Amino acid sequence: MAACVPRVITGAALLVGAAVAMPNSRAAPTLDYEFFKTRVQPIFLEKRPTHTRCYVCHAESNNAFRLERLSSGADTWNEEQSRKNFEMVSRLVIPGEPDQSRLLMQPLAPEGGGNVFHSGGRQFESKDDPNWKTLAAWVNGQTR
Repeated sequence: MAACVPRVITGAALLVGAAVAMPNSRAAPTLDYEFFKTRVQPIFLEKRPTHTRCYVCHAESNNAFRLERLSSGADTWNEEQSRKNFEMVSRLVIPGEPDQSRLLMQPLAPEGGGNVFHSGGRQFESKDDPNWKTLAAWVNGQTR
């Protein structure tokens, strides 16, 4: 039978254990649906010079970024479609981390820090683009 040996925990070990047990005090921001619907979603329909609208390639596409097809004659999404778009697009972001979010890095030019692997062209030349900033604001939890 094994002898019961008392275990001594040093101060350093106690501190390490406490650091592991304590969650990160900075919670990730919440993605705001209304901001998405009124400020982010219109970006997907916007025509930019020398670029195809995001919607053209991503309406019911077979990739990670898949937007709902607009209803016949509609120029924007209805509430149900917007909710589905919100759910889909939310999967492409890491709240609070725009530089780690596929939604922002895929369409950003490599010269601006974006991903080199985006076959749909570069919607944003740099992070200074107003639409890129709007997407980043949403990812950072902005609500207005």
